[in-house]
Amino acid sequence: MTSYHSDIQILTLPQLTGGQDWKLLLAHDRPHHLLIWITRGQGRVLLDGQRRGLGMNNALLIPAGALFALDLGRQGMGQAVVIPQGTPLRLPEIPRQLRIRDVHVQSELSGLIEVAQREQQQSRPLRQDALEAHAALMSVWLRRQIMLDEHVPDRRNAAARLSARYCAMVAERHRSGAPMANYAADLSVTPTHLTRAIKAATGKTAADLLTERILYAARILLAETKEPAQDIARHLGFGSAAYFTRFMQQHTGRTPSKLRSPAP
Repeated sequence: MTSYHSDIQILTLPQLTGGQDWKLLLAHDRPHHLLIWITRGQGRVLLDGQRRGLGMNNALLIPAGALFALDLGRQGMGQAVVIPQGTPLRLPEIPRQLRIRDVHVQSELSGLIEVAQREQQQSRPLRQDALEAHAALMSVWLRRQIMLDEHVPDRRNAAARLSARYCAMVAERHRSGAPMANYAADLSVTPTHLTRAIKAATGKTAADLLTERILYAARILLAETKEPAQDIARHLGFGSAAYFTRFMQQHTGRTPSKLRSPAP
């Protein structure tokens, strides 16, 4: 019997990150699906290889394994529905950002999330079954919106298509230790061309995105496991523990052991 029922969660964005902003700011992918509903603020989102503006009443569907980053600033608020892989829910498979302008449609999703949140907070029998049912209704809401002409995505140019392919590769291969130039070769472009395309689509270089994904993986392993730093370094394709330590100091200002300790 699967245990995915207990993993369906309704969280605020601070609960999703545990108060650690880097868990959304760094480009990364997750092993579960996310539906994020923005209720206040504005910022930027990296999704499906493109960086776009983001505001209130935006819904983000982030399938498991899709590279993304979210910067809402300090004033931003939102809720996240965490849905593990393996559920029978019919979720769209492609990352999507939906700007919901219809007040009734906005209220519909807000209401579904609110009811699911109340269910989660209570200890009634069959709570997990109810959460799955509410998540199924959210999936229906999503698919209905995606069917509308107003939400048909713009046609992507060559740079955006290349960026989406690169981001998918980074999500899949970031533990290999391969440099960005190897990704360019596998995409049949030069490193210069890849960097130019990624910069145009995301505002960041190809190397920056790869670095962010590796950095996120390292910080998660340091924060959530007791694996020795040298094992984490090996797992992420670093040639040595010393190189791993220099990498972490360069990008965070702290050594792996300091990152593992509670912040003062």
